[in-house]
Amino acid sequence: MNNQEKLFQAFASALNIELNQVSPELTYNTIAEWDSTAHMILIAEIEGVFDVMLDTDDIIDMSSVAKAQEILTRYEVQF
Repeated sequence: MNNQEKLFQAFASALNIELNQVSPELTYNTIAEWDSTAHMILIAEIEGVFDVMLDTDDIIDMSSVAKAQEILTRYEVQF
């Protein structure tokens, strides 16, 4: 499984949605499942999957799947 697949799976798992609902265009608060509580679950999932500790600013800025990828590249995760 490559890192993009891992990221998509993390989103699907944390938000309790189908994997086919996850795309780079998926954005915070555009689906009912991605609210503020689910966002924190998502952050914990991503930190666990990629073994990183995200800064507060990055947690706040993570507003889409594409943005999550962008942020993770700063933590030396290759996509």
